Amino acid sequence: MGDEQAEQQTADAQGIRGAARGTAPVPLSVLDLATVGSGRSSADALRTSAALARRAEARGFHRYWVAEHHSMPGVASSSPAVILANLAAHTRTIRLGSGGVMLPNHAPLVIAEQFGTLEALAPGRVDLGLGRAPGTDGATAAALRRTERAEGADDFPQQLAELIRFLDDDFPDGHPYRRIHAVPGPVQGTTAGRPPVWLLGSSGFSAQLAGALGLPFAFAHHFSAANTIPALALYRDSFRPSAVLDRPYALIGVQAFAADDEREARRQVLTGALAMLRLRTGRPGLVPSPEETEAYHFTSLEREFVDSWLANVEYGTPEAVREGLGALAKRTGADELMITSNAHGGEARLRSFELIADAYELPGGEG
Repeated sequence: MGDEQAEQQTADAQGIRGAARGTAPVPLSVLDLATVGSGRSSADALRTSAALARRAEARGFHRYWVAEHHSMPGVASSSPAVILANLAAHTRTIRLGSGGVMLPNHAPLVIAEQFGTLEALAPGRVDLGLGRAPGTDGATAAALRRTERAEGADDFPQQLAELIRFLDDDFPDGHPYRRIHAVPGPVQGTTAGRPPVWLLGSSGFSAQLAGALGLPFAFAHHFSAANTIPALALYRDSFRPSAVLDRPYALIGVQAFAADDEREARRQVLTGALAMLRLRTGRPGLVPSPEETEAYHFTSLEREFVDSWLANVEYGTPEAVREGLGALAKRTGADELMITSNAHGGEARLRSFELIADAYELPGGEG
C-alpha cells in the first residue's frame, strides 16, 4: 500500500491522475499560442488568453500550456514565463505550463529561476515542458543565443541534465556549479517540490529520451501527424520506470475547432491555415480574418497545402469534433489530448472551447 500511495503522490505532482473529464475518453487540455489576428493587437491576444484560461478552468480542462515562438507577428507568446505569471493571477486550480520552453534558447539556470518563481506563485500546478527546437528561424535563434553556433541534438541531454540539477539543487561536490542555487528553490528549505519536467517533440529524438529518463512526453501531432504513432511507439518501447513515473504517459497536441455548423467551423480554421501557409512560404504576418481569407486567391499548390493541413484538424459541429477526437485518442492510445485552435478571433476560439466542453459534458456548462 505504501508503494501505491507513493506512486499516487508522484502522479498527483505530475498532474496525470484524477483529472475530471466528463464523457471524454482522456483528460482534455489547452495549448495557447496567443494568436494575433489582423485588426487586433498583442494586448487583445493576451486578454483572450486570460479569459480562455479562466473559462478552461471553469469547464474542467486539465491544463493550460503556452508555447514559445519568436519573430512571428501572428503569435504573442514569445515569453511563456511572463504569460504564465499573468495566468496564475487569473486562475486558482488549473495546471499551467509551457508547451514549451525551447531549452537551447536559454541558460538552464534562468529557466530554473523562472519556473521556480512560477511554482512559488502557483504552488503545485506548474508544468515545465521543454523542447529542443528554436521556435523560430536560424537568424532569430542566433540573436536569442548570442552566438551563430547551432545547438545540436547531442547538446540537449546535457542541457536538460543541468536544468534538472538546478531545479533539484543537487550538483555533486566538486562541480563548478555546486555553490550556485536557483532561487526560488530547494535551497530556501521549501518542501512543496518543483515543477515536473515534460519533454516535447515532433520526431523520435525527444520521444526516446523521454522514455529513457522516465519522463512524461508531449507530441506535436498538430503539425507532425505522420510521426505521431511511430514516436509514441518509440517512447513506450524505450520507457524505463523512474522516480517520476512508473509507466509511460503521453500527451498529444491536436488542432480542433467547433462551431454551431460545419461551414462556420471551416471558415474559421481556414484563417489559421492561411496564416500557416504564409509562414511556411516566408511571409509571416497576423492571422487573417475570415473575410480576408475568403477573398484570398489560392494557387493550386497553395490549395494543396491547405487541404493537407486541414486533413489533420478536427473541425465541424461539436458532435463531429467529439467523434474525431475520440477516434484520435483510440488510434494513438494517447493518455491526454491538448487542444489548440489557431484562428483569427478570440471570441470564436472561446466559443469553440465552450462547445467542445459541452459535447463532452464537462462541468460548468449552462445545462
